[in-house]
Amino acid sequence: MELHQSKLPPIENKFHVGNGADGKHYWLTPPVLYAELDAEFNFDFDACPYPLPDGFDGLTCEWGKSSYVNPPFGSIVHQGKKKGPTAWVRKAIEESAKGKRVVLVYPVDKWVLMILASIGTKVRNLGDVRWCATEDGSQGKGTGRHIACFILEAK
Repeated sequence: MELHQSKLPPIENKFHVGNGADGKHYWLTPPVLYAELDAEFNFDFDACPYPLPDGFDGLTCEWGKSSYVNPPFGSIVHQGKKKGPTAWVRKAIEESAKGKRVVLVYPVDKWVLMILASIGTKVRNLGDVRWCATEDGSQGKGTGRHIACFILEAK
């Protein structure tokens, strides 16, 4: 039985060894898209540059006044620990709290964008919900993922 990507060490998962027949696994922002965003936000820093300069660490260095972040879409090993998108979001929030602009791009399901675009939508974090079994009502262990609660008020 093959292990799921999330159970593999980062060096063995599809984000490092490629996920298609061509073996490609590193993807850069298309130049036209970057130019459009840069024209709007006037970037002075790239937290995930390519090629990566020797010794550069986007998770620990100081970011610019207007930073662009296209982080790895999978997990990386950083300072000996497996880290994923949450580490980049934490850093983005930290930098934003310093009065800086951060433009972070990351894939999400289309329905999330649709619901967020709805006027008046609010979102709550319900945490890692321990859902109840239909058979006996017992609580499970949780999914390991936080559950978003979307609230759309009547218009």
